Formats: sequence, C-alpha cells, structure tokens
Amino acid sequence: QVQLVESGGGLVQAGGSLNLSCVVSRTIFSINTMGWYRQAPGKQQRDLVATITSGDTTNYADSVKGRFTISRDNAKNTVDLQMNNLKPDDTAVYYCHAYLVPFDYWGQGTQVTVSS
Repeated sequence: QVQLVESGGGLVQAGGSLNLSCVVSRTIFSINTMGWYRQAPGKQQRDLVATITSGDTTNYADSVKGRFTISRDNAKNTVDLQMNNLKPDDTAVYYCHAYLVPFDYWGQGTQVTVSS
C-alpha cells in the first residue's frame, strides 16, 4: 500500500505563487516516476502537469513550462510543485501521482483557485 497526501492549495490572485507538497507513506527512492496532475472545474479528465523520475528527469506540460517546477526530496519522501505566475486557467484540483509497477497511486487532491 502506498498513500499520498497533498497540501498547499488555496486561493491566490493571478500572478501569485503556491507550493504544493505531496507526502508519500513510504520511501520514494524506488518509485520510478512521480508527478502532479490536475482536473479543471467541470471536467473529468486529469491532465498531466509535471513528472519527475528517480533520476530527477523532469517533464512538463507546455502550458506550465517555465512557471512550474517539480522536485523530490527522497529523505523526506515528498514531491513538491512550485507554481509561479499563476493564471486563472491554472484553477483545478491538483493530484499527486505515483507509479509503482504494476499500480498507480493517487492522492485525494488539493484545490487551487486563481482569481483575476
């Protein structure tokens, strides 16, 4: 069993910043890929925001590249998402994700709302 708990969401003005944190219930050293996904209001699809591998290789959605930074701290078993220059289109529930073969694990989500 792997449990993921997100925190750090909230309401911010456009142009502001938030840092999301995902705490994992076990060591993440052996988890190949972790990431953040988001689900916009009124939609069922969870879209990829950013991923990071155990070797610190990162991948970002084009819409957030240059504004968001994903990082992992293996000592603390956490994966963070630093979000800068937030836009109203970033409003969504953000979910932490881990892939540990053969299973996908998801957190419960944290709400991010960006107002103009």
